[in-house]
Amino acid sequence: MMFLLFILLVGIEQCLSISSPVYPFATYKHSVELQVNVADLWWTVNDAETEVVFELHINTTGWIALGISPAGGMTGADIAVGWVDQTGNVYMQDRHALTTAKPILDNTTTDWFVLNGREQDGWTAIQFKRLLDTCDPMDVRIKSGTNNLIFAYGLTDPDLDQPNGDISYHENRRGSRILPLRSYANPPVEAKFAELEYFDFRINNYLVPSNDTTYYCKMFKAPTNYAVKRHVIAHKILIEPSNRDLVHHLLLHECSPMAKFDDKNLPDGLCNDLAETLAMCMANVATIVEFPEVAGYPVGAESNIKYYVIQMHYDNPHRIANRRDSTSLRFYLGKELRQYDIGYFTFGLIADPTGIAIPPRVNEFVIDSYCPAIATKGGESTRDEMCIQILTYYPRMKDNYMCLTINTHSEWTALMNDTKSTVDYVELKNWLRSLKWTPESTNRWQEFYNKASRLVIHGVNAHEADTLSSLPTYEDLKSVRCSHQ
Repeated sequence: MMFLLFILLVGIEQCLSISSPVYPFATYKHSVELQVNVADLWWTVNDAETEVVFELHINTTGWIALGISPAGGMTGADIAVGWVDQTGNVYMQDRHALTTAKPILDNTTTDWFVLNGREQDGWTAIQFKRLLDTCDPMDVRIKSGTNNLIFAYGLTDPDLDQPNGDISYHENRRGSRILPLRSYANPPVEAKFAELEYFDFRINNYLVPSNDTTYYCKMFKAPTNYAVKRHVIAHKILIEPSNRDLVHHLLLHECSPMAKFDDKNLPDGLCNDLAETLAMCMANVATIVEFPEVAGYPVGAESNIKYYVIQMHYDNPHRIANRRDSTSLRFYLGKELRQYDIGYFTFGLIADPTGIAIPPRVNEFVIDSYCPAIATKGGESTRDEMCIQILTYYPRMKDNYMCLTINTHSEWTALMNDTKSTVDYVELKNWLRSLKWTPESTNRWQEFYNKASRLVIHGVNAHEADTLSSLPTYEDLKSVRCSHQ
């Protein structure tokens, strides 16, 4: 059973502190500390001019770089590389990363333009600009919603007069952030909440494995010391400065009101190991910096939610051992109840190998998910509702799903070259993951997918399914029913 809410990535970007001792060249709308005592970024988006002005400060006297990445890594990224030489001249290069190797110079058009630069107190500061959409195939569009930023730096300047004077390898001097550049909301001043009551959910000195990626889950009991309903009006993410490179993001899951656990032995451990135990805790609570002034998230005696789960994503690319983390979520309580309670729901498509299996090296493979308006219009109690719209983020395969594409048993067995009377789900997953793709198998899979019907799985006590004889086209689209709570 799941109490369905809205999904949100909790980006680790709620930080007003700035490390750089260098005063910026201009006043900007937004700023963020990319890495404590290492890198800071300022920016202003000019929608009228369809451009954005950046200012990057990094604690080095060598080259510095900022990139817009299509997926969060180096491959495919559009990168600005700049430096200030010993005479004060400022340089900037427009580069493109084909792989994780050294990015090449963009040989189409130059789209990063340097405005100012200087070195001071061991830091390099460069102001530059770029169009939101350059129409350059070697660039990445700065779109509405979330953008993947990468940054790196070297210890020395390039020497363009020397044969081997190109930018040096950055080694571990790099980082990445997910930021909504065009709609970023600066975090509120912390003093605004200084006099408010609060409660914390804290990861207690967790020993992070020396793996590249770790998903750790820990359950918390809802606060029980409030005799009446209270409203959470804001939150703060508390990350130890030494672990800002380790904590990639976190999610807060709300458990079903029907969930029962031993309060003296609440689950914690690797999320995959606890998947069955936490099956009733897969509804994600949105934890934004500050809620709208007319609404709050209800906690206390009248709340029927008794348990929450924090899912931590640790990013440890260098596989460093013996690192411990005590990240916390702090929830601030308003002094008075607000007009509305905040609630959430989940909709969309979640990854599953039987529903989304994209062949490699294809130019285009579009998977659409449809849901009619009736599923999101709200009920009697929400006719005056206010909607907070947030983009879903799912970086890994989930253990449960809501929307699949399906075919008949005979079509599956034909595709698998299997004559069995039944197809085991585990066997099917293993087959899909081990499939060797060829031009012929890619064409067969595309045809197989195009013939599939759409199954919408959603419900409280059991899976409810609606199917179509074939996937809809844009010309004859018929809505598939989606349940909602």
